[in-house]
This record gives sequence, C-alpha cells and structure tokens, in this order.
Amino acid sequence: MSSQPTFAPAAQPVPDHVITTGTQGLVAGEIRLPARDVDLPAYRAAPAGPGPHPVVLVVQEIFGVHEHIRDVTRRLARLGYLAIAPELYFRQGDPSQAASVDELRERIVSKVPDDQVLADLDAALDWAARNGGDATKLAVTGFCWGGRITWLYAAHQPKVKAGVAWYGRLLGPTNELQPRHPIDVAGRLHAPVLGLYGGQDQGIPLEQVQRFTAALKESGSASTVHVYPDAPHAFYADYRPSYRPAEAKDGWARLQDWLKQQDVTPAA
Repeated sequence: MSSQPTFAPAAQPVPDHVITTGTQGLVAGEIRLPARDVDLPAYRAAPAGPGPHPVVLVVQEIFGVHEHIRDVTRRLARLGYLAIAPELYFRQGDPSQAASVDELRERIVSKVPDDQVLADLDAALDWAARNGGDATKLAVTGFCWGGRITWLYAAHQPKVKAGVAWYGRLLGPTNELQPRHPIDVAGRLHAPVLGLYGGQDQGIPLEQVQRFTAALKESGSASTVHVYPDAPHAFYADYRPSYRPAEAKDGWARLQDWLKQQDVTPAA
C-alpha cells in the first residue's frame, strides 16, 4: 500500500479521521482480469494464508475505486474474505481526473451501462474463483453508486448468497443504460440483501426507502432495510464530512452478522 493514499479529487476534502488498514498478513494490490473486451483493472485483498476464501465483490462509490474502497477490501480481507473491487468505469474514463462530482457524473458516470457493470462483476467473480476464492460463498457489497448496483447484482447473479447495500439509490427515471432500478427487481433477488440507509439522506428520501421496504415485504423477500434516523448519505465514508462513526461502526457489525447469517463466512 502506498504511504500516501490517494482519494478522488471530486471527493475532497479528506478529514483527519480517515481510517487506514494495513496490508500485513494480506495479499493486496492492483490486478488485471479478463472482462469481455478489455483487461479490467481491479484492486483485490485476501488473507495471505491458504484458501479458498469466501468472496466479496466490492462495488465502488460514485468516485470509483479510490483509497476508501481499496481500504474496504483490506478490511474485508482481515475478516478472512477475498475481496475484489473492479474499476467499473474503466471504459468510460478515469474518475480520478474529474475535479467535481458534477463533472464526474456528466463526463463518466452517465455513460456507464448497467449491463456492462453486471458483466464486469461476473468477470471479477470468475477471476476470484480461479485465484483462491470460493465461489460457492459469494457476497456483494457496495456504497452510494455501488449500493444501487448491489441490489441489481443480487437479482442478476444466481451464485450470490448475500448482499449488503449501503445508501444506494432505489428508484427513479429509467433509460437505455439504466433500464431498471432496485424497486423493479425487489421480487427477483437470488439472495437476501441488507440495506443500510440514512434517515437524513437528501438524495434518497425516507419516503422512497419506505416504499422500497414495502415492495420487499410484498414480494416475500428475506431482504431487509435498516435506517439510521439521524445519519446522512455516505455515513460510512470516513474520509468525508458525512462520516458518522457510531452508525458506521454499527453498520460494519451488521454487515458481518448478515454474512454469517447467510453462511458466507471463512472456514474456522
């Protein structure tokens, strides 16, 4: 790991309370994996000991696979998982070159098709299965932009055993690149998903969360949503002013409990 972690310029400023997870006892770093028409960059972290290890696909925030997402993969690796975060904007551009969120959305994010993202996550799973991962124990977790994708991937990939979606968008207008949203697949999830949301999230109003929760209940899904009443969007993002330590700690504990409940756990 670099001694000077890099965050997306569009995500600045970075407060002093950023969490840094070291690589001791881990195999961690950048890789390339075959995905459709490209060698896709990704960051992976896993225990240095023998596997196979259960696999967690980590879906990036809107800012891409910057240092926070890389650190999350290392946090998961310390729990015994092979965690892999593919660069899901790779064909559309480099998010580290965007100076603002608006520029990032307009120049890159708005051009990323959902079907490309889901296929690239499949490619990351294939790579993990060939490189020390146990594909029979598969989870997916994502943050912000990746929270939405987490729900969609749980409806796409039958091998998924558990998902944890952090404050991902649930509904909204559709288009050719985004033909459906989580509310459209609430009854078609292959595995239970835990949603973690903030009651003060200005981009995902509580009314939308409640509407989505009702759709899950109506479908008979085993998925569930937990709302932190006083938390804003991105409450887990320790490098942002939105970070809420208590809610972040509780959410991380809930993630671990959820994976255990779905039997996506490392061997004893």
